[in-house]
Amino acid sequence: MTADDSFGRLDDDDYPAYTMGRAAEMIGATQGFLRAIGEARLITPLRSEGGHRRYSRYQLRIAARARELVDQGTPIEAACRIVILEDQLEEAQRINAEYRRAAEKSGPPAA
Repeated sequence: MTADDSFGRLDDDDYPAYTMGRAAEMIGATQGFLRAIGEARLITPLRSEGGHRRYSRYQLRIAARARELVDQGTPIEAACRIVILEDQLEEAQRINAEYRRAAEKSGPPAA
């Protein structure tokens, strides 16, 4: 991948652009917290060629939500489960909205 390719991907929510240190700083957490939610399988950072963890903006949003829950006193394992369920619900609602829009475009069913 060239520098031009990397620059073009910065708008991609799934592009692993952030190092562990920068990611932790951005969400106001420690690197240990990021490792812990990785161990809990909430997020799986990609690895650079040198083996360093890299995080995407999408992963940082997920991590930030988990940090909010932990800061409120939720155990980390429970926080991770809550975030997973919230993410699944959001995805299901998005799919349902797409189906509704498609159904509205096709009109009422023939009788």
